[in-house]
Amino acid sequence: MSSHAPAQHFQVDLRGVIDLLSRHIYSGPRVFLRELLQNAVDAIAARREVDGGGGRVRITPISASSDEFVLRDDGVGLTLDDVADLLGTVGRSSKRDVFDLPRSDFLGQFGIGMLSCFMVCDDIVIRSRSARGSTPVQWRGRTDGTFEVGAAPDDTPVGTSVHLRPRGDSRALLSTATVIELAETFGRFLPISVSVDLPAGGETTITAAPPFLGDDREEQAAYGRELLGAEPLAIIPLAVPATQTRGLAFVLPFAPASTARQSTRVYLQRMLLTERAEDLLPDWAFFVRAVVDSAGLHPTASREALVADDALEQTRTELGDAIRRWILDLALSDPLRLAQVVSVHEVALKSLVRHDDELARFIVPWLSVETNVGRLRIDDLVGRSSPVRFAESVEAFRQVASVSPAGSILVNGGYLYDDELIRMLPEVMPDVRVEAVDVVDEIDRLDPPPWDQRALALAFEERARDALGAVEVVARAFERAETPALFVADPDVLRALDRGRARSAGGSLWAGVLDRAERAGARPLDQAHDRPASRLCVNWTNPTVQRLAHAPEGRAFAAGVQVLYVQALLAGHHPLGGGDRALMSSALADLIELAASSPDPLTKGPE
Repeated sequence: MSSHAPAQHFQVDLRGVIDLLSRHIYSGPRVFLRELLQNAVDAIAARREVDGGGGRVRITPISASSDEFVLRDDGVGLTLDDVADLLGTVGRSSKRDVFDLPRSDFLGQFGIGMLSCFMVCDDIVIRSRSARGSTPVQWRGRTDGTFEVGAAPDDTPVGTSVHLRPRGDSRALLSTATVIELAETFGRFLPISVSVDLPAGGETTITAAPPFLGDDREEQAAYGRELLGAEPLAIIPLAVPATQTRGLAFVLPFAPASTARQSTRVYLQRMLLTERAEDLLPDWAFFVRAVVDSAGLHPTASREALVADDALEQTRTELGDAIRRWILDLALSDPLRLAQVVSVHEVALKSLVRHDDELARFIVPWLSVETNVGRLRIDDLVGRSSPVRFAESVEAFRQVASVSPAGSILVNGGYLYDDELIRMLPEVMPDVRVEAVDVVDEIDRLDPPPWDQRALALAFEERARDALGAVEVVARAFERAETPALFVADPDVLRALDRGRARSAGGSLWAGVLDRAERAGARPLDQAHDRPASRLCVNWTNPTVQRLAHAPEGRAFAAGVQVLYVQALLAGHHPLGGGDRALMSSALADLIELAASSPDPLTKGPE
């Protein structure tokens, strides 16, 4: 034997549903007008299938003389059965065809869209007359979940009117100024007429033809100026027939912030979906602002974003291809204009060419990189430097540039995409060779002071070490005499300095032993003691270093070495600790005191 309990109905707390709508589905109460406009547009589309009529929405905001907001449409209207079916069940939709399949040419869902009005009022009154020829009907719903259905006045025209009386905290949303703003935001380009009644009489028409779907270049440029707040650098047509998506991409006349992402204004059947869709264009396309209208992309439940489905993926790919083709055509037909675009949006183009070999062949020569002789375009760089030498980080670039031979060109690969750009040059330009260098390589190439000055150099190192305390000092001959010193803290660079010191003290046999030990991973013999954590590598060819090397022992020498050390820290963009700042202050005080008491405490020059 089995028994079945009688069927039970869920008890729905409509206030809770409204809170859910406002907090988790819709972004806020402002969307109530969008929902009403969507319902009106769908009703007009349905009426045109019935008798070819309809096409107008009229909105009357609240005013000083009336607390009632009214939105009227001349659409297909509702019968008594429609009211019971659609408004008595949350989420039920009339947007279905004769086979009960969803209709793609309608925007909204009538029941849940109407509930959004409860975010601004406690009662909703709907009056409607069907174009199919029935008596007019009225529906009144309340936030407690109850509703009433009855007859509407006999003079109710074909179509539907929605009547709202705002709660105290929502009056501003139903006022004339806000209603006009919201109607323009959401419904400016709807394919119907939308007008708003004005308090002093008359009306203002909201709707207009969308410039981004037309062919008038002046109107497109004007719309671009409105969108960007400046004259667009260029306008790119966009079209994806498979998803019925069309529009324009406006090239920004300024470089966006490095953290910026692309964003697109999206309309669905000319109703605004979102101002800033971040997933409709490829990530590299952040140098354009696009506006599109689509009939084949699908909105989320809130109708404020796009569903991530195959239609979106296909549209994103084809829109990216359209922008890419435009760049390629520009490279072939208008190089001067391309140079202008590159000068503004170089970072975005560097990102693009990393994954597009065909485009890279045309674009890479126009791109530029930072070097130790200033910013150079790639085609200029490869003509002046072979191989193209580059440092992989900003820190390595600063150190290598300070010890590189005069006249050599070094690329700073530490900026975004520049490392990858230089590495790909042999693929784009087959005759070009590239070489990654670092300060270890350059330090290894530095010669010790000449033999006839070796004793003086060793004495200078010892005296300078005493002046600096914990900082080791080593002298090397830089080819560029203008660089006085290099501060070194990298362990690999310290080992390179030690190798150089050992080689200078012994013969070729000892140097070979050191090299084999390094390759085998063993610690060289000269590093058996605890090596300092940092060193000051001074340039023996620098005039200031030479004067210090010949200066007598005393405060002037110590202060000079200390200033040299702090200068090397600053030149290498190393942060100054408290001890470094105190050392700098003390050294400057000593130099000022000595300068005040003697014409020149370092008058003794090289002997």
